[in-house]
Amino acid sequence: MRTQFQPALGEPADWLGDWHPLVEQLGSANGLVALSQITSVLDTRPVHDTVTLRAFLREYHRQVLVPIELPAIQRAYDHANHQELRELIAFDRELAEKEILKPFAEPSRRVGQTELLKLRPLRDQRLLRRYLDTVQRGEAQAWHTLVYGVTLSLYSMPLRQGLLGYGCQTTRGFIYAAARSLRLSETICRTMLEQHCASLPGAVDALLAQRPAEVGVATTGTPERV
Repeated sequence: MRTQFQPALGEPADWLGDWHPLVEQLGSANGLVALSQITSVLDTRPVHDTVTLRAFLREYHRQVLVPIELPAIQRAYDHANHQELRELIAFDRELAEKEILKPFAEPSRRVGQTELLKLRPLRDQRLLRRYLDTVQRGEAQAWHTLVYGVTLSLYSMPLRQGLLGYGCQTTRGFIYAAARSLRLSETICRTMLEQHCASLPGAVDALLAQRPAEVGVATTGTPERV
């Protein structure tokens, strides 16, 4: 039987170990986008109490985290594993066309590019070097989710653990971003985090189950090896 995921029993740092700083930077609402900027695109009411905060979190998970962000991380991870630079850049540009991500675009680019630059010591990694060059020429955005997926691959971190870390830390970021103005207690925050993260393992497992046996093989043509 699968052990139930219980974030309230420990901080993300406890079960992510040394990877906590990475997830904290790339998988957090802090510094990314204000709640007020995305409630309209999610078609939810402005967050002003626990009811509206819960509604926002549900819609964020339903419309953005599960269908877009987690698959984006997984896809970037797979492209990096298979040295598929062309496919990674094409996907970077594809994300820019998604209307629901428009409010995230500028802050996501800022965070993603900042973290990508921190990887300069790994410039012997050809995919990383060429992706960075493409971003610096303004030909790709470096979405924070893609940089996160690439980084998980570079450091050989288990994908499932990375996806769960991102989902939980992002959810936590939104909750604690609202906590001060809503005067939420630590108990309420932790309870809310546990409730909204409870479905993440199932969502992540369903996503990973969709990956083909030979991940990253293009359906037409030959992937660009870097």
